[in-house]
Amino acid sequence: MIRGRRTDVTAGFGLPYPSSLVGFGGSNVVIDISEAAQDYLKDLLSKQEEGCGIRIFVAQPGTPHAETCIAYCRPGEAVEDDVPVDYGAFTAYFEQRSEPYLVDAVVDFQEDRMGGQLTIKAPNARTPSVGPDSPIEDRINYVLYNEINPGLASHGGMVTLVEVVDGDTAVLQFGGGCQGCAAVDITLKQGVERTLIEQVPDLAAIRDATDHTITEHAYYR
Repeated sequence: MIRGRRTDVTAGFGLPYPSSLVGFGGSNVVIDISEAAQDYLKDLLSKQEEGCGIRIFVAQPGTPHAETCIAYCRPGEAVEDDVPVDYGAFTAYFEQRSEPYLVDAVVDFQEDRMGGQLTIKAPNARTPSVGPDSPIEDRINYVLYNEINPGLASHGGMVTLVEVVDGDTAVLQFGGGCQGCAAVDITLKQGVERTLIEQVPDLAAIRDATDHTITEHAYYR
């Protein structure tokens, strides 16, 4: 992973020249990689094997834990639906699923006494515009973090999406005051499951993958 410093405003990457901002993949996503950042990346990549580029993606997109990442992308490591952008000295591969989370993203390089740091800003990484055509994982996370978890927080609890299996079953994990809680079945069935299925119509079932034998932080025992 190429290390950078995140700022409170999230951001991403850009075009061959800082004065010409364009979208990629036929979308409205606009990425800006400053000239200084391109020079810095060019120098880093010159020390890697020939043909090595960078890959830009958002880990845990649409959640409070979202992180915009830049990683080395060696020949053959790009994913099939990645969107390649040629910067002349190197190629950047953008994860297609991350496109809506990289809107208005900016990557820059700022010099300091230690040499400098790559800064990554992506204001939409945590709260993008999620629509009916967004991937089911994104729609589930949006409901979890904007509607369900604020209510669970009053009991010190939270729930996260582990994965979606069979295309329509959400595997969830409870934490904090919800893990091992005696009322978790009621919370799951009457609260979480009902809300998710109402808000995400193509979701058919919920599965709880939490180890509820651990009751150290349980709200009700």
